[in-house]
Amino acid sequence: MFSNPRYAVGFMAVLVATFTATPIWASGPVSEAAGPSVVLPAGGRLDSPDGPGKPKPVKPTIVLVHGAFADGSSWQKVTESLQRDGYTVIAAANPLEGLAQDAARLSSTIAPIEGPIVLVGHSYGGAVISQAAEGNPKVKALVYIAALIPDTGEQVSALVARATTSQLGPALVPTNYTNADGSTGTQLTVNPDKFRDVFAADVPADVTRVIAAQQRPTDAAAFSSVPTAAAWHTIPSWSLIARQDLALSADLERFEADRAHSTTVEVDSSHVPMFSQTKAVTDLIIDAANSTAR
Repeated sequence: MFSNPRYAVGFMAVLVATFTATPIWASGPVSEAAGPSVVLPAGGRLDSPDGPGKPKPVKPTIVLVHGAFADGSSWQKVTESLQRDGYTVIAAANPLEGLAQDAARLSSTIAPIEGPIVLVGHSYGGAVISQAAEGNPKVKALVYIAALIPDTGEQVSALVARATTSQLGPALVPTNYTNADGSTGTQLTVNPDKFRDVFAADVPADVTRVIAAQQRPTDAAAFSSVPTAAAWHTIPSWSLIARQDLALSADLERFEADRAHSTTVEVDSSHVPMFSQTKAVTDLIIDAANSTAR
């Protein structure tokens, strides 16, 4: 390897010195130029700000559940914000097939998660998290974003009917479909020409054109569903009310939040504050997440 014996001897000396020296992590302070270092106390555990001996609180996993006519990409900006804050985030796929199926799928999604969970639902996703969280001790907080929050036995469509200023109904386009077994059903989409006015008037037009094109059909059965559980009776909740919501209505959202005894904030937003009021949405979720460590 080395043609000159002096170089070979020098190289071996460096190797010996390297592997017999005191390990860098035991040799005292490390200069800032080498990057920050963390020295664990006896027991290998970081103390909480609450005092010595108390373990540092574990951040909950945040599970985001989209509503009707949407998919997980509707949470992109919120997901990025939460990840920057160090949270593990799952933007769950909501099948939009009906409340029983959708809640069962969400329950399966969160079942393997270890540690505390915060469930966040937008629009119809609020009904889904309310049912899926029932009886799950890992779910520590429910967050509703311009959401439907039905009670047990309260048909989703009956709750929507209370939204007297909603413009959603006339904007819906029904399409019949046939399943492989021959059974039929009806799925709903939002007329792309009306999408921005009803859903996202405060979001740039070029963005709403893409959202409208990417919308996922929602089975009409989702709105005729009747919840079998409402976990907000036993799990603390937070609600964000969108004052300019024309898909639901601010009055409906206030009624629901008051009934659920939610910690509530209001913002000047359309039905999709995840796009137009990302910070307010993120801050509310973090407030709920912090509550799990109190």
